[in-house]
Amino acid sequence: MTKQIRLGMLTPSSNTALEPITSAMVAGLPHVSAHFSRFTVTEISLRDQALGQFNLDKILAAASLLADARVDVIAWNGTSSGWLGFDKDEALCKQITEATGIPATTSVLALNEILEKTGARNFGLATPYLDDVQQRIIANYERSGFHCVAESHLDLHVNYSFAEVEEDTIREMVLGLAQHQPQAITTFCTNLRAAHLAEALEAETGIPLYDTISTVVWKSLRLCGVDTRELRGWGRLFREVE
Repeated sequence: MTKQIRLGMLTPSSNTALEPITSAMVAGLPHVSAHFSRFTVTEISLRDQALGQFNLDKILAAASLLADARVDVIAWNGTSSGWLGFDKDEALCKQITEATGIPATTSVLALNEILEKTGARNFGLATPYLDDVQQRIIANYERSGFHCVAESHLDLHVNYSFAEVEEDTIREMVLGLAQHQPQAITTFCTNLRAAHLAEALEAETGIPLYDTISTVVWKSLRLCGVDTRELRGWGRLFREVE
């Protein structure tokens, strides 16, 4: 009998994209299920009030609820360390595992691992965020040795609104970034409905597209010993990155 694997996902409260997308992703893996725990996130900006949404105690409380379901991994399905600093996610994962005994990962740490593994030092960045948030993300990547050769952002700050961005807008952003010939493109926000576009956009541009919902699912599956090549139709990440 195949062991049932449960993926625990920490979810921003106003996010309406990551749950259906994550569930659709793992639907092709009958022995894998996704489970979600929310904490309050409504605004993405550099205002103190917005930054305070990501205090560790709130996230750890949500993680403890996932632990009640005896999930096999706990993942922060969000991109806050892009502007807060990657060390924030590293500290979060450490504290989650210390508190629950369950391995932990995040969308951004998974993306960074993928960029490292594939040697994609030059990348394109697509987000819905404000300009100052975007610049903070770019600066954090520069400090880590990754160069953003092209970026596109929508100047939005209400988290709920990110999921309302039209697919055609996301396609236009990605195609515009592709003209600069980056080694990879990331759609960097887990409330964008972008992950399912990867297969077609990669075929059109020849450039791998790493969506941050996809990256955390990829890493979560790997931590659970699942062969990600079993997951089809969601882009080159699952077929090519080991």
